[in-house]
Amino acid sequence: MKCRHCGSPLENTFLDLGYAPPSNAYLSEADLGNPELYYPLKIMVCTTCWLVQTEDYAEAEDLFSPEYAYFSSTSSSWLAHAKAYADAMTERLGLGAESLVIEVASNDGYLLRNFVESGIPCLGIEPTDSTADAAEALGIPVMREFFGASLGRQLAGEGRQADLVVGKNVYAHVPDINDFTAGLKAVLKATGTVTLEFPHLMRLLEHTQFDTVYHEHFSYLSLNTVSRIFEHAGLRVFDVEELPTHGGSLRIFGCHDDDPRATAESVTSLIKEEATRGLQTLSTYADFQGRADQVKNALLNFLLKQKRKGKTVLAYGAAAKGNTILNYAGVKPDLLPLVFDAAPAKQGKFMPGSHIPILSPAELDRHKPDFLLILPWNIAEEVKQQNAALEASGTRFVTALPELAVS
Repeated sequence: MKCRHCGSPLENTFLDLGYAPPSNAYLSEADLGNPELYYPLKIMVCTTCWLVQTEDYAEAEDLFSPEYAYFSSTSSSWLAHAKAYADAMTERLGLGAESLVIEVASNDGYLLRNFVESGIPCLGIEPTDSTADAAEALGIPVMREFFGASLGRQLAGEGRQADLVVGKNVYAHVPDINDFTAGLKAVLKATGTVTLEFPHLMRLLEHTQFDTVYHEHFSYLSLNTVSRIFEHAGLRVFDVEELPTHGGSLRIFGCHDDDPRATAESVTSLIKEEATRGLQTLSTYADFQGRADQVKNALLNFLLKQKRKGKTVLAYGAAAKGNTILNYAGVKPDLLPLVFDAAPAKQGKFMPGSHIPILSPAELDRHKPDFLLILPWNIAEEVKQQNAALEASGTRFVTALPELAVS
């Protein structure tokens, strides 16, 4: 395999999680009697451009099927994050009725609904029917396609270049990152702005966030590498913000390479910090496998200990990151009988690989577990607040990363 950005041979493994099904391939009861597809889940690091990436096995069309079940609007904190972003960008860029906002991977309309309410024209690009249906129900126009250079050129040819192109947690999900970035270049107005948000590789390394590794994430990104990819496409990263979302993310601001806006000092300083922390040094990646194994083993030991003591452990959040750790640890319903999730599209289905049933959070009170394992640790505080009554009745909350914690 060669690097998806620079084409250099990939020879160094960063993390090997064995074989797993796609993390968002939730199963119906009928599916349980059929064979389940598993793919190798191995992460490589390029020592030329330092793009960390999955080894090629799964196709994007296999991972993002029409029934893809991730709905952004399920999380109230994410809805608030999206509204704050829309308000800030509207003011910063002076967006109005003559502007155009394009969101790539617009999901269920969680973000663009804010621009619709403000009378700012927008367009969502979303290949997954289930989420596109939800967005269109909110009055958001949606193109049901995968985004890339061809679609970017098509939109430009139709006179639909954007003042603002948004990509929230999509950049890591694209198999051909050069083609995708060329599409951003094509669809961006001469004075336009691109913003992309993605989990920061530096934080993944710092906090052993190996559960953010799954097949749908083709790339694991640093600012240094993204700056290289943008430069290759004729774009430039001119500003960056560090965000707390998803355990530590970046929001980068991009423009055409000849745009007169100056590059902020924050870009230079963060690239220097990445270098200081060893993100361009192979030895930095060498011990990550052992750290991931420690997290996995601690969770397994906890579940086994509680089972021996006759305690009940249930889970909250049928999230992709939860599927990664459960499948790597080999957890099945004998150790974790149920998981509760607020997304109606997941309720009544089963977790891929582990086959743990997914129920509505409304049923939590009936079960009253001794422990509730919060799989999406990045929204743990939100989950705890929503289930304060459960805690008052004696349930204790558990998170597995960056290390096992019981509250």
